[in-house]
This record gives sequence, structure tokens and C-alpha cells, in this order.
Amino acid sequence: MHMIATAYHPKVYLYRRVVQAKLFIDSNYSEKIDLDGIAGEAYFSKFHFIRLFKSIYGKTPHHYLKHLRIAQAKVLLAQNLSITETCFAVGFESLSSFSTLFTTIVGQSPSAYSKRHQQTKQRISKNPHAFVPGCYAYQHGWFENSNFEEVGD
Repeated sequence: MHMIATAYHPKVYLYRRVVQAKLFIDSNYSEKIDLDGIAGEAYFSKFHFIRLFKSIYGKTPHHYLKHLRIAQAKVLLAQNLSITETCFAVGFESLSSFSTLFTTIVGQSPSAYSKRHQQTKQRISKNPHAFVPGCYAYQHGWFENSNFEEVGD
């Protein structure tokens, strides 16, 4: 039993250090952070850290950081923040690299994404019932004695 606990402990310790590094990324994604800084937070060599991080999270720390920044950019763009403000708010230093990466990951440019969200908000304000699934509305009696209309995309 003692041997199992001893063999298990280092793995838990390593896992905790990698999780600590991920939490560092989550908290500092908007700052200028690099792999050396992230690995240093977890007290690993850069290459050992990359292997451990990828084995736990399924992507490299750099890949994770890029996707986290783009996810946060989507939130800000949906809130009608300008593309330039969004770019710098999520930690990019170049508008062109931000736009290129955003388009690659999301499948549309930041301006198209922002415009689509603003149009959706306008449609919701004009006809909020159109965005409620018909089955839900029917179950709750919204079709009875109302002018509820289901509108597709």
C-alpha cells in the first residue's frame, strides 16, 4: 500500500502544477505571456511542460491560449466592442494576426461575426418569440390565443 501511495503522489503533484499553469493562462490570457513564462509558473522545462499539458488538455499551451483568446474575443464582439478594442483586450498585438486567426478558428471575419450578432440582437428585440423553440412554446401554451409565430433563420 505504501508503494502505491508513493508512486501515485508524484503524478498528482505534476498534475497540480500543470493545472496551476492552465489557471495562470486563464487569468492572464490578455497579457503578453509566452511559453517560457507559463512553463516557469509550473516549474517545468518548456518541452516537458508542453508534453504534460497536451497529455492533460489535448492541445499545446500555445494552442490553448490562442483558442481562449478567440473565445473571449467572440464574447466582446457580441457585446458590440470594436474589433480594434477587442483585439488588444484579448492580448493580441497585431490587428492583422488577430483577424487572420479569428477567421481561421471561427470561420468568419471578426467584422462579419460582430455584424451577425448585432443583426440577431435586433431580430430578438423585434420578435423575441421567434427565438424560443416551438416545442417549448407549445408545451407552455404559448400558441393558444396569441400571435406567436415561429420564424426560422
